[in-house]
Amino acid sequence: MPAAHYRGAVVRQPLGPLSFEDIPLRAPIGDEVLIRVSACGLCHSDVHFMHGTSGTDFPYLVGHEVAGVIEALGPDATGVAVGDSVVVAPMVACGECRHCLAGRPEACPSRLPRRPKVGLGDGAAATPVLGVGGLAERVIVPARQAIVIDPRVPPKIAALLGCGVPSGFGAAVNTARVGPADDVVVIGCGGVGIAAVAGAAYAGARRIIAVDTNPDKLDVAARFGATHVIDAFGEDLSERVRELTGGAGADVVLDAVGGPATFATADGLRGPGSRLVIVGAPRQGDTVELPLRRLFLNAGSIRVSIWGDCVASRDLPLLASLYLDGRLPLDEYVSGSLGLTDAQEGFDRLLAGKALRSVVVI
Repeated sequence: MPAAHYRGAVVRQPLGPLSFEDIPLRAPIGDEVLIRVSACGLCHSDVHFMHGTSGTDFPYLVGHEVAGVIEALGPDATGVAVGDSVVVAPMVACGECRHCLAGRPEACPSRLPRRPKVGLGDGAAATPVLGVGGLAERVIVPARQAIVIDPRVPPKIAALLGCGVPSGFGAAVNTARVGPADDVVVIGCGGVGIAAVAGAAYAGARRIIAVDTNPDKLDVAARFGATHVIDAFGEDLSERVRELTGGAGADVVLDAVGGPATFATADGLRGPGSRLVIVGAPRQGDTVELPLRRLFLNAGSIRVSIWGDCVASRDLPLLASLYLDGRLPLDEYVSGSLGLTDAQEGFDRLLAGKALRSVVVI
């Protein structure tokens, strides 16, 4: 076992500062594995917890986009070995419930594992964000959440495979099932939206229309496969989408922001028989009204995509191989690397729209 303590990023109250605390380290039990964290991406989902808009079970142990190396195994852990390079998957279906047995792993009620709270040095118990809590030097998770990937993938890239990239990529490929005949609109070109653009390109979409208010993000979207970009401040969005799609509207609209405003925008851009996919997480209390007659006449579907409906053991190695083959330019996804105690600076840059993804390298 390593040292008796490790440092982790903790937020103790809504909008409170990150503190970097010494946390007592225990040995993995049962099917758990202990991972020495190599890198952790800074994601908007962490910010929602830090601000108290995704939960109020403070204190929180922050971080969920984690890559590292397995350091120790619990007595019942299988499928991995000490020394394996892994990405922590925040969602993994159990494989045993009626949904899993029926081929619907995205509906598994145990897909987001309920992890025990983590004891802090002062006796308080912290809730690990999304069951991970990996903005830290160590993390303990069930073995099924530790997905082995090619060790040639650099840690700062591997960490991205924990959340933002599979959430967006999978929303296009798995949830929307984008195909070669589809005109796709992606609203919001942050980390998840850029990955959705990449997923639509991988699936061979006919047109990929990226929408944002930040010209720098639109430039990145073009490099990830967008065929057209729209500055939502500078153009009439609805008119431009209708023009690009020959008046038909989009076949697929991916809302990578989340919330009433972008949902209403997305619903107005889609054509008959289209698929609208909600990818970005709304805040607690968000509501929306829908014109039922238009919804009925438009037909199609409205879907929610959580973590891109990914199957971790299938999709994370796929994403790693696409990166290694040069087909997924994730080096451009990383806006900068930081040390652990500089994480607050990375979150500030994320909120200011100055970073696609900052990664803490440990």
